[in-house]
Amino acid sequence: MGLKKIAIEFIKVFAITLLVCVGVTFLWGLVFHGIGIVDWETSFRFATLFGIIIPIIDSRKRMKSQK
Repeated sequence: MGLKKIAIEFIKVFAITLLVCVGVTFLWGLVFHGIGIVDWETSFRFATLFGIIIPIIDSRKRMKSQK
């Protein structure tokens, strides 16, 4: 897997994870605290973490299956 594909996968996973985390933290605050506030720090932290880890794991699986 080339660097370009890994970068594209990072962007896709980052965007999806960020949207999900924003939605979850907003709904959590709305339901349990009565105030719909987004926890941006946690959302960006998870998005960055998953954006790095998931493409690396996927590329390692592909390399292993090609052998």
